[in-house]
Amino acid sequence: MDSPNAEIPKGYFYSFNFLGTMIAVGFSVLGSIGGFSLAAPIIGAINADIGPDRNISWVPLVFPVGLAVGQPLVGRLSDIFGRRWFMASTQIVAIIGGAISATAQNVPTLIGGSSLIGLAASGAMSYPFVIGEIVPMKYRFMGNGFANVWAIPFSGFGAVVANSLVATASWRWCYYIMIIFSGLSMVCYLFCYHPPTFEMKHSKRERLTLARKLDWIGIFLFISGIVLFLIGLSWGGNVYPWRSAYVICTVVIGALCIAAFFLWEVYHPSDEPLVPMFLFRDRGWVLSSILVSIPASVYYGIGVVWPAMVNTLYADGDPIYAGWLQTAMVGAYTFGLIIGPSVYKYTGHLRTHLVGSTTIGGALLAAAAASTINGEVLPTVLLAVGTFFLGCVEAQTFTLPGLYIQNQDDIGAAVGVAGSFRSVISTTASTIFVAILNNRLASTVPSAVTPAVLRAGLPESSVPDLLTALPPDTAATVEDVVGMTPAIQTIAVEAFKTGSLSAYRTVFYSTIFCTVFGILCSIFMPRVDHLMTNEVSVRLDNAREGPVAKGRNDEESCDSTA
Repeated sequence: MDSPNAEIPKGYFYSFNFLGTMIAVGFSVLGSIGGFSLAAPIIGAINADIGPDRNISWVPLVFPVGLAVGQPLVGRLSDIFGRRWFMASTQIVAIIGGAISATAQNVPTLIGGSSLIGLAASGAMSYPFVIGEIVPMKYRFMGNGFANVWAIPFSGFGAVVANSLVATASWRWCYYIMIIFSGLSMVCYLFCYHPPTFEMKHSKRERLTLARKLDWIGIFLFISGIVLFLIGLSWGGNVYPWRSAYVICTVVIGALCIAAFFLWEVYHPSDEPLVPMFLFRDRGWVLSSILVSIPASVYYGIGVVWPAMVNTLYADGDPIYAGWLQTAMVGAYTFGLIIGPSVYKYTGHLRTHLVGSTTIGGALLAAAAASTINGEVLPTVLLAVGTFFLGCVEAQTFTLPGLYIQNQDDIGAAVGVAGSFRSVISTTASTIFVAILNNRLASTVPSAVTPAVLRAGLPESSVPDLLTALPPDTAATVEDVVGMTPAIQTIAVEAFKTGSLSAYRTVFYSTIFCTVFGILCSIFMPRVDHLMTNEVSVRLDNAREGPVAKGRNDEESCDSTA
C-alpha cells in the first residue's frame, strides 16, 4: 500500500477530482440500476408493443448474468492494468446497450441491448473498490452509503417511474434516461478520475508480458460456467420445464465448468489469476462475501413473489397502486442500504448490528405469512420493515470484502469476486423461491378452488378450464368457462386468492433458512474496528506524481481474525 497516502492533504475531499469521481460513481449506479428496475416491472407493456415473444423474460434475466461475469473481470483486470479506462469503458458499453434497447423493434434486439447493459453494470456495481481506494478506510462505509443514495429514484421507485413512463410517454424512455446518466458518468470519469495508470504501476514494456501471463484458460472456464449455470437456472420453470434437457444439460455443464475453474486455479496457479486463491484463506473475506449474498437472496426472491402477490390479492387491476405497494418494499430496502453504513459508523459493534439486523429482518419476513386476502397494510409494513433491516446488512457487508484483505492492491479482485458470489447465490435463491411458489400454487389453488366451485354448482368437467383461466396472465377468461355465472365467478376468484395466499405463505417461511444461515455467518465475522484508519489506498491529487509503491505480495495476505 502507498504509505504516503496515509496523510490526506487539506481540501482533498473538496477537490475537483474527488468530487467528480464520487459523482461519476453516483451517475453510474443510477444508470445501471435502471437497466433492471425500470425494465422488469413493464415487461408486459414492452412485449405488447414489440412482441409478442415468449423470450421476453430474458430482458431482466440477462442482467444478473452480466453482473456475475463482469464484476470479477473488471475488478481483477483493473487491478493489473489501471482503473480509469475500465470504468469509463463500462459506461460506453452502457450507452451502446441503452441505445440498442431504446430503438429495438423486436424482442431479440432488446435482449441483446439488455445483455450489454447487464455487462456494463458490472463496472457500476463495482463502486466499493473505486470508493474504497480514494476514501480513508474508516469512511468506506459512509462512502458506499453515499453511492446507495443515488439508487433511490430507480431502485426505490422503479415500478412507479416505469409505469408512469408507459402511461405518459413510452417504455423507450426508460432506456433514454439510462443513456443520459451513463453519459454523464463517463464524462465525469474521464475528466475527474485519475488513479495510478498502468505505466505508474508497471513499466510500459510489461504490458504484453502481463497480457500473456493472464489466466486465459481460467477466464474461459469461469465465463462459460457462470453463463451456462445462470442461463439454465433462468430457463427452468420459465422458458422450459425444469425436467427439460435444455435446463438440465445447461445447469450441469455450467456447474462442471465452475468446478473445473476452481480445480484449475488450485492445481495450475497462474502468475495473474482471475481469482487469487489466497482470498479463500481469509476468514473475514469468505464470510463477508457469503453474508452479502444472504439479504440479496431474500430481497430478490421476495422481490419476484411480492409483485405477483400484490397483483393477485390487492391491486384490483390498478397498475399505479400496484407499483406503490411494490415500491414500499423496494424503497425500504434501498433506505436500509443508505442508513446501514451510518449506523455502524456512529455506534460501532459491527457483529452485533449484523446479528441483530439479520434476526429482525428475517423474523419480520417470516411473520408476513400472517397476511390476509383483504388487508394489504400488514404484509406491506412487515415486508418494508424487514427488508429495511436486510438492506442495512447488505450495505455493511458489501464494504467488508475490500476491508479485510491486507493487500489493498487486490481490492478490485476481492470486491469483484464477492460481487459475483452475490449475483450467483441470489439468482440461485430467487430461482428456488419461484420454484417453491409455482409448486405450491399447483397444489394450493386447485385444492381451494375445486371444492368451492363444485359446491356452488359449476359442472365438474368445467373445472380444468376454470383453473386455466384464473391466473391473470393467461389468454383465457373466466366468463368463457361452460356453466359459469356471476355468483360462481365471485366464489372462484375468492377461492383462487385463498389458494394463492397459502402458496405465498410458504415462500415467506422459506426465507427462514437464509436468515438463519446469515446469523451464523454474522456470529463468526472477525472484528473490523482495528482496520478503521485514516489510510487511503489511492490519492487522486498525487496520482500523476510518479510510480506508486507496490503492494505486498500474495503470500503476505493472511487470515483477518484479529
